[in-house]
Amino acid sequence: MSKYLVSATELVSNPSATRQFIDARHDLINHQLGAQQYVEGHIPSAVFLDHETDLCAEKTGKNGRHPLPKREVFAELLAKRGIDINREIIVYDADNMMFAAHVWWMLRWLGFDNVRVLNGGFKAWKAAGGAVETGVATPLPPVEWSAKPSLVTIYTADDVLANLKEPRFTVLDARAPERYRGDVEPMDPVAGHIPGAINRPFAMNLNADGLMKSADELKAAFAQYNQHDLIVHQCGSGVTACHNALAMEEAGLTNYAIYSGSWSEWVADPSRPVATGE
Repeated sequence: MSKYLVSATELVSNPSATRQFIDARHDLINHQLGAQQYVEGHIPSAVFLDHETDLCAEKTGKNGRHPLPKREVFAELLAKRGIDINREIIVYDADNMMFAAHVWWMLRWLGFDNVRVLNGGFKAWKAAGGAVETGVATPLPPVEWSAKPSLVTIYTADDVLANLKEPRFTVLDARAPERYRGDVEPMDPVAGHIPGAINRPFAMNLNADGLMKSADELKAAFAQYNQHDLIVHQCGSGVTACHNALAMEEAGLTNYAIYSGSWSEWVADPSRPVATGE
């Protein structure tokens, strides 16, 4: 049994009254899509969290497209929505888990230790015959709890910049190859990648059916990035970087951190170097 992934079949066949669901569906271009999909159909009682409002701090133009909120602010939001750190939490998105993985990582940042991602997302849930609720779910009653010590490690732009002179870790870029190379850049003002970063698109973690590859496959895949003891994941704004982190955890690998500001923060300062091509 996976510690951080759960199948739709397992959830449907073993319902639990104490289990809580978070709907993390989103689209990086159409920011309203996730909320629309939620209203059209979601797992019963699931709480919807918006990546552009609930899951990020105020954007200053210097801190990236999805800056982390303050821990206490995020913890308060979750408690008001009825999400309990002491309960089993299942996070899902539409299908490929890119947004669910981000919320999974953010919850572990608050110290949640019983949170898993629905493998294959809402698509897998429906395929397994899971019940679907439409409209807006009845709000859960607020709960009270305190954040626990973080279970993840965060690196900053300064950490990554210092690593260019004295390499201590490997930077993995989870974006699509064309964005990494700088051929296109649909969301950020500068195209390219952090010098020295290695491209590992998060889609490489998935099988053709959209489910996560096996732990053995993932462990073998990430072994090729063992130039240093630590891997720092980044992407456009800290979202898909968490998919690579989830894949490493699934493989039993914990020697990683997240550069949460990622490319969108990196290029906000023109003094930071940029590379293009392979």
